[in-house]
This record gives sequence, C-alpha cells and structure tokens, in this order.
Amino acid sequence: MNIQYTMNQSKALRALVCSVLLVSATSMIISGCTRTRAGINTENAESAVDKDSIATNPAKELPAAPAPESLKIANAKAILERRQIPILCYHQIRDWKATDSKTAKPYIVPVDAFKAQMKALADSGYTTILPDQLFSYLATGTEIPEKSVMLTFDDGDADQVTTGLPELNKYGFKAVYFIMTVSMGRSIYMTKEQIRALSDAGHVIGSHTWDHKNVKKFEDADWATQIEKPSKQLEEITGKPVKYFAYPFGLWKPEVIAPLKERGMVAAFQLSTARDENDPLHTIRRIIVPGTWSGEALIKNMKSSFK
Repeated sequence: MNIQYTMNQSKALRALVCSVLLVSATSMIISGCTRTRAGINTENAESAVDKDSIATNPAKELPAAPAPESLKIANAKAILERRQIPILCYHQIRDWKATDSKTAKPYIVPVDAFKAQMKALADSGYTTILPDQLFSYLATGTEIPEKSVMLTFDDGDADQVTTGLPELNKYGFKAVYFIMTVSMGRSIYMTKEQIRALSDAGHVIGSHTWDHKNVKKFEDADWATQIEKPSKQLEEITGKPVKYFAYPFGLWKPEVIAPLKERGMVAAFQLSTARDENDPLHTIRRIIVPGTWSGEALIKNMKSSFK
C-alpha cells in the first residue's frame, strides 16, 4: 500500500469532516481531528524529550481494577443509566501559528491554555481514571471517585509527551494515548521508545487505526490493516494487550461493533453523538477540548456535557 497516498486521502477526509466549527464556548465538537503541520519543528521526536522523565515524575496510584473479561457486565439499560464520566479528548498541544486554518484551531490547544486546564482539574479536586476503572464502573457499578475524569490523547503527536506530559506529571494525572501507528517515529510524532515509556509509567496505550481511516468505510481487508496489525504492533512495543479503541473522527456505525469485539476491543470511544442503546460500552462519549477554553470554562463545560 502506498503510505503517502493513503495519508493524503486521510488528510482530505479530515479536512471535510472538520468543517464543523465551534458554535459557542459551550458547544461540543462532533467531528474529528485535523492535521495541520505548518510551522512546526519537524525534528525527530525522540531527540526532543528525555525518555527517563516520563517514568520518574510523581504520579498518583490508581485503585486496581479487575480485568474486563472477568466481569459480569450489566445490561445496556443499566449502563446507560449510570452517571457519565467526563472524558476529554486532546490532539496537538502547541501554540497557534499564523498558518493554522480556522478548522485546525479547535484541535490545537495552546500551551498556556493546556496548563490552565490541567490546573483547573487539579484545583477542582478531579482524579484521573483509566479505561479499566471506567469499564468496571460502567459494566458493574464499581465505585470510583466522585470527581473522576479521563484524559485521552489521539493520534500520537510528540507534543503530547514533550509539552503535555510534564503538566500531567505535575498533578499526578494519568492518561490514555490512542496511537495512529503509521506515523510512529515520523516527523513530529512519538517514537516507539516514547510509547513504551508511557506504558511503563502507567499510562494506557490504545488503538486509533493504522492511518486514521474512517471505520464506517472499512472493507474486509481493512480489519487486518487498520485494527489487527496496529494492535499487534502496539502490543509488541508495550508488552501489554490493546483493549481500547478510539474511532477516527469519532465516527462509527452499529455494524462495526461486533468486528471490534472479535478483535479484542472491550470498549471503544467516539466523540459527542448519542451512545448506541444496545452497546454503550463501544460508543463511550468524549468531548474535544478547544484551545479557547480557560480552566473555568473547561470545568463548566464538563459539568454540562456529562450527566
């Protein structure tokens, strides 16, 4: 397969999907990510971070959660009736450039804004949880902290490590990183060493397909290319199973849920559309956090978006 051609196709699709803009400070974004790269340092990501710092900064201990496959899962109605936990989605953590388009900016969070948002979470008493804790809560009603939040980062941009991670470490936060494997080690994306270090430090590595292909458009061969092979590659890097999946662009349809389950995905994350009434565990909602939100706005929108 021609990688450059495939990535160009993906970029074109993202530009179309990302035409939905923020209508107001309280609106939720229901499209996906855009991949604007103008003006960004394209130095190899590995040279920009001390890998040891990923593992040595302090972090809060999360309560152990049982393996998802060991749980007796409640019916869909019971799961849908549980209080939704705020799940935040980030892409690029960097300052805006003059060349960034209007459709790109909602997916780029300036450094100071990201710092303010993480500080607001900490100051408001939020505790980060990881997918196993979330799954146990949704599937069985297991108790979790009242002010729980989950931080997710899509695609595998290196600035999520070089810029974002120090802020997470400052407050002992943990996160989920959904990796698009075609880009590993390329330009400004994470290297395999950084991904392994994140996993070793207690963060979770999930799948985001090979090259960000819309799952609704999968053909038979795509299940191996986009799901099976990326999962195997990430498992070889981390030494841990890949159990969680984020839909590119947040797009899904009921017909893709069974094939995802067959390939070991115990839960999947969309963006802000309604959850599937028959399988809410594979249509868990997230919101994209825009760079225009202050820390106060983040907390306000979390409370209004997840009930």
